[in-house]
Amino acid sequence: MSTEFPGRGKVAVLRTRPETVLDDYGRLMALAGFEETLPKDKETILKINISWQTWYPACSTAPWQLEGVIRALQAAGYQNLIGGHNDTVVVDAHVGERNNKHRYVVEKYGLRNVHLFEPQYEWVRYEPKQPFLVLDQVYPEGVYIPQFLVGRNIIQLPTVKTHVFTTITGAMKNAFGGLLGRKRHWTHSVIHETLVDLLMIQQDIHPGLFAVMDGTFAGDGPGPRAMRWHEKDLILASADQVAIDAMSAHMQGFDPLSIPFIRIAHEMGLGVGDPRQIEIVGEDPDWVMAQDWRFVQEDTFASRGQKMIYRGWLHPIEPLLLRTPLVPWSYFASNFYHNVYWYPFVGRKRVQAALDTKWGRMFTTYGADAGLEGAVMPGMELKTVVTATVGLGVLAAALGAGAWWLRRGGRDDGSS
Repeated sequence: MSTEFPGRGKVAVLRTRPETVLDDYGRLMALAGFEETLPKDKETILKINISWQTWYPACSTAPWQLEGVIRALQAAGYQNLIGGHNDTVVVDAHVGERNNKHRYVVEKYGLRNVHLFEPQYEWVRYEPKQPFLVLDQVYPEGVYIPQFLVGRNIIQLPTVKTHVFTTITGAMKNAFGGLLGRKRHWTHSVIHETLVDLLMIQQDIHPGLFAVMDGTFAGDGPGPRAMRWHEKDLILASADQVAIDAMSAHMQGFDPLSIPFIRIAHEMGLGVGDPRQIEIVGEDPDWVMAQDWRFVQEDTFASRGQKMIYRGWLHPIEPLLLRTPLVPWSYFASNFYHNVYWYPFVGRKRVQAALDTKWGRMFTTYGADAGLEGAVMPGMELKTVVTATVGLGVLAAALGAGAWWLRRGGRDDGSS
């Protein structure tokens, strides 16, 4: 497997504004050399990121990011473009593509839209060309990936943001959902090594790899959902997923080589993770390197509990908690925290404030011609509330039954 490829170690960075962002994406991609990277005789998948089924700044692929990339590709003669989605146990991708206005953009430009988790798409065993770091240990029965991805170009479409498990998330993490199925949570205790294994798979199965990252809004704190948003007015592109993630991390204020997945990929030669070795094009390199937004990676109540399972005192019983019928309760806990507590009581106010910014106003007007003006801002998620009520009822009944049995047992012991 060759680790030399066009655009290795080069990242394009541009400042942008709503009035020019669609054209700026075309210029950005040209600076990063997308035509040298993506063969035109292959179909090209645009791997859309949906981290939440509701719109939240910097959380999911921006509609102008998706549209700008499509316009640039079609103008350059790429004809067979596909919008690609994965599922997740905590996010409904079908709802998310509507609320984030991805579906509107895909239909506007006549793209095929693919949800890789649907039954018509076959998953096949992948045979690695070089030894895995961890995936063969996590999945001793074999690593299975969607057959649909093999032999097609792919463009990862992440945003600039932090992540509770990987410090930052970007191009490399965006492949996580697409390549691994619903048991991908099994890898969270070795998530950094997993991302490196997935990059090796990507470099093997895709004839062309590219990434376009939106930083018009950027997010810090407990990403990818419960973040503090910031207007940063930046966009990035590269054929080198390690390099684009490293530059995103650097601008956020992190040392890229202190983040294990970037450091390991850099040391293995899969890309360039040291910002001092990266060629920056577009904006003045000195200005880019001077960026330090002082972002911080934080945890939510839900992620602190998960880390106890992945790396803390609950780790010895991880198989029981995450590989048995008990596992849906971990999904429920995340859903309950984000959709019943955090969004209605914290996130909603942040979204309302974001909608008053220039990028928020742009999102509001997106799809107005199709009746999609505005933003969906849900209240408490009814399904999760009902599940919680039923679950608490069952728990209360079980505790009550247990207390009754203990009292009865005590009386029986005393009368004998």
